[in-house]
Amino acid sequence: MQIGANYGADGRCVFAVWAPGRKRVELKLHGSEEAFIPLRGEDRGYWRVALENILPGALYTYRLDGRVERPDPASHSQPQGVHGPSQIVDHGDFSWQDDDWRGIEPSRMILYEFHPGTFTPEGSLDAVIPRLDALREMGINTLEIMPVSQFPGDRNWGYDGVYPFAVQSSYGGPRSLKRLVNACHERGMAVILDVVYNHLGPEGNYLRDFGPYFTDKYKTPWGQAINLDDAYSDEVRNFFIQNVLFWLSAYHLDGLRLDAVHALVDMSARPFLQELAETVGEYSRRTGKTHVLIAESDLNDARLIAPREAGGHGLDAQWCDDFHHSLHTLLTGETTGYYADFGRVRHLVRSLRDGFVYSGDYSTFRKRRHGNSAGERRADQFVVFAQNHDQVGNRLLGERLSQLVDFESLKLSIAVVLLSPFIPLLFMGEEYGDPAPFLYFVDHSDPDLVKAVRDGREEEFASFHWKGTVPDPVDRDTFLRSKVRWELREQGRHKTLLEFTKRLITLRRTIPALSHLSKEHLRVQGREEEKAIVMERRENTTGSRTLCIFNFNPRDICFPIGAPAPEGAWKKLLDSSEERWGGGGSRLPEELVSGRPVELMRRSVTVYMGELQP
Repeated sequence: MQIGANYGADGRCVFAVWAPGRKRVELKLHGSEEAFIPLRGEDRGYWRVALENILPGALYTYRLDGRVERPDPASHSQPQGVHGPSQIVDHGDFSWQDDDWRGIEPSRMILYEFHPGTFTPEGSLDAVIPRLDALREMGINTLEIMPVSQFPGDRNWGYDGVYPFAVQSSYGGPRSLKRLVNACHERGMAVILDVVYNHLGPEGNYLRDFGPYFTDKYKTPWGQAINLDDAYSDEVRNFFIQNVLFWLSAYHLDGLRLDAVHALVDMSARPFLQELAETVGEYSRRTGKTHVLIAESDLNDARLIAPREAGGHGLDAQWCDDFHHSLHTLLTGETTGYYADFGRVRHLVRSLRDGFVYSGDYSTFRKRRHGNSAGERRADQFVVFAQNHDQVGNRLLGERLSQLVDFESLKLSIAVVLLSPFIPLLFMGEEYGDPAPFLYFVDHSDPDLVKAVRDGREEEFASFHWKGTVPDPVDRDTFLRSKVRWELREQGRHKTLLEFTKRLITLRRTIPALSHLSKEHLRVQGREEEKAIVMERRENTTGSRTLCIFNFNPRDICFPIGAPAPEGAWKKLLDSSEERWGGGGSRLPEELVSGRPVELMRRSVTVYMGELQP
């Protein structure tokens, strides 16, 4: 059943809503002479009516049992906010210019995550378009947009959305998102949208008035769980599956990032995530275009991305927090909170080899075993990062790495991500070391809810023992402080870091050993005492191979390059210690000699290129 207000080219609009416990559902067209129009009840609690001569832009609400008047749960637009009426959208009147676009395979993606409200001074989706050429020139080929579903007020991270089908009005609404996606496709760039199916925000959430969208069987950090396996769950699942297809079809999106899927509690024989993957797979086959589903999960459960024939859910990829935690602790030395499980060179070595660090191992932080093996999962099924909205924004003061480590460490952090055998993700501004914090901000109108948010942030940081006062999430200045300073890209060391990032991306895209994502053609060894890692990557078809040397030691060290053994001739391609990259000067030879120790500068990365011997 297709839900929402679906407008046709003939001026006919079909309204469909699910309200199984209601005896009467009526449509109110605002400004119309006929106040309320009855909908016809159909199977499984759906209500439906088709009207002629309806104009796009018309506002409407539903009246339930003659008493409660509510916006459409599947509203495509909420121009007056979460409490206002829904708006009819004609999705056929946009002139798409991407008929030849077929998408980008995950193995080729270089992701760039951004928040629409803080990425530009204007805080709109349209304002992103003038920056696309600079991102493309840098080597970015896939944008990942933080959630755009309508949320309360004008500013929010996006995870308090309550209308999953409606594009946030303060971001520019439906046409603004379409213009951005169209502009990306014209430049050969894909677009992935972050969506939230594990909960809806607390303000403006009227789903309970329509039906049992939630269940008391399970609890999540946000309260009741979404009803995915209880009575009436078929229709709840349909609501979210229709939402996925809506984003892919009406907005031409190339994929979705599924937020916190560990909170999608589902004990059914055919899990919701499997059904979702099957639906998107069929849609991709039908359209001949690549569409990807990327999960976020803290379970370290490889079944999410395992194929269905192997007992998995069949999602395309997932975020790898273990990689971040391993890298972050080596760079910062932090050991509180969940960082207590990390901090050794061997952790990052294991993540570079397998993806997960914890694959059934005992977790000190959790005080239990955690995860299962990801050894059989492909390298292009993991998204890795040194920073993202969660890991920056969920710090007490929202500090980026640029405020936690020195310049040499910043270069090292980006290099480990971009030289890894996984799908790399950069967080907005990371490429030039933006100093602005990324703080948590909301714009709720309910005083009790505001207090709950403030108290919740205080409690969340308790295990990390960070010092300082939590910035007020409701204060508009908290939001304004989080805007990136794009102009810094052309200044001083920011420009140097940007050029360094560009160089890394160029190497990744042009050298087969780096562009070929494979665990099988990879050798990694770390030395705990020296705090250094040597990684060899190969591509056998072309004979390409690279040797990447990462020094996490805060001091210069003499390092024996022994294993992986660098047989043959190796020519230096990149050295972060060189003066051109803002370093103090390199002491490494232009060509490596097998068996000889080398002198590594502190917090440095070096890349050598060789050829496979016959």
